[in-house]
Amino acid sequence: MRKETLAIRAQYERSSNNEHSVPLYMTSSYVFEDADDMREQFAEEKEGHIYSRYANPNVEEFIQKMALLEGAENGWATATGMAAVFTTFASLLESGDHIVACRSVFGSTHRLFTEILPKWNIQTSYVDFSDYEGFERAIQRQTKMIYVETPSNPGLEIIDLKKLAAIAREKGVLLVVDNCFATPLLQQPLLLGADISIHSATKYIDGQGRTLGGVILGSNALIQKVKAFARHSGPAMSPFNAWVLSKSLETLDVRLERHCKNALEIAKRLEKVEQVKWVKYPHLESHPQYRIAKEQMSAGGGIVSFEIDGGVEAGKKFLNGLRLFSLTANLGDVRSIATHPASTTHSKLTPEERLEAGIADGLVRLSIGLEHIEDIWEDLKTAFA
Repeated sequence: MRKETLAIRAQYERSSNNEHSVPLYMTSSYVFEDADDMREQFAEEKEGHIYSRYANPNVEEFIQKMALLEGAENGWATATGMAAVFTTFASLLESGDHIVACRSVFGSTHRLFTEILPKWNIQTSYVDFSDYEGFERAIQRQTKMIYVETPSNPGLEIIDLKKLAAIAREKGVLLVVDNCFATPLLQQPLLLGADISIHSATKYIDGQGRTLGGVILGSNALIQKVKAFARHSGPAMSPFNAWVLSKSLETLDVRLERHCKNALEIAKRLEKVEQVKWVKYPHLESHPQYRIAKEQMSAGGGIVSFEIDGGVEAGKKFLNGLRLFSLTANLGDVRSIATHPASTTHSKLTPEERLEAGIADGLVRLSIGLEHIEDIWEDLKTAFA
């Protein structure tokens, strides 16, 4: 079956009640048939459910769907997107290891690299997203992982995953990709050579600003290491959130179609606005990595970034002029959202670090929703005025 159908039809085994829609399994633990059954399950000699921190039917259904959509052998779901990012590092790295990362990463991921992981003697080297020779040069004897976002947050830089995967394979290091902005319906990093694909399911997977979640997808061998860490450290996804997210996947394709259509049209119109210095959208012909984006993404996604003339104050003034757009710390919602990264998500970075990450003071990130395109555009025009 095709991905759009799998998102709807792939589901957990029905119970004895033969329900059409998978029910919600709100239980913390499970009952064993007898002492031998209990021993065999704890010894992992027999499959079954022990405790919902380990496994739950709703969580397993969500993982199964995401693995099918990504082309992954296995996966693990976490309470949040950042829990997925940290769990990947904590389970696959050891003290003394080294990471090579693209310079453009989400603010919280940057804090992990600079403040949290160094506590365990794990260091990170940053490389410009387009400097493939730089990635190769930055790999040391201790390097275990290359970590990238594509499209990046918030600059929408695009990395050639096939090219980077070839470098990772040659050097014997893992390639981990944050695929949050694209979702598995627009881009499949594992099929392009990556070892791990990470999602913040809070964003497009949910798509309606209701719940939190994350997922890590990859080979059985790597996910077994993730499970070994996560089962005992506890970043588990709740059954309720997994149930919501699994239902959300059923509408992901139709939502993305409207997100992408609206975003591309808004990007084209923004290019004609006098106050706008530049616009970035992966499937906009003026995007510096347009060719790569067209090759590895089936559509451009729902995020548009642009720089407004006038720096930080102009960016804040623009946001204050919006009425339809929500000013909130999220993206991928059915409702359009605007943020000013320099004063919010990336405000903890120094001005120099923001510039290195491609975040100008006047950068505005728009998450284009499902409202009527003319209502979205009228609100933007009013804010510019």
